[in-house]
Amino acid sequence: MGLISELVLLPFAPVRGGAWAIRQVLREAERIYYDPAAIRAELARLEEQLMAGEITEEEFDRREDELLDRLETAMHSGDTTGNGRGR
Repeated sequence: MGLISELVLLPFAPVRGGAWAIRQVLREAERIYYDPAAIRAELARLEEQLMAGEITEEEFDRREDELLDRLETAMHSGDTTGNGRGR
């Protein structure tokens, strides 16, 4: 971009910066959500809750299915390393 276009767009800089920050937060949230290590840890916690009697078998099955779907999505995306650190 040239100097003139930068000067014309200068009043919109806070909006552009805000949109960039929102994209970065969303990207990080998705990385954490689909991190295989985090999903496996959630599965372990879920099993502990079942064994402790904190949740029912039906609740366990429902939540386990959700977590396994997330894990499958994460494994097919190839964006994560599975070591808890994402990319």
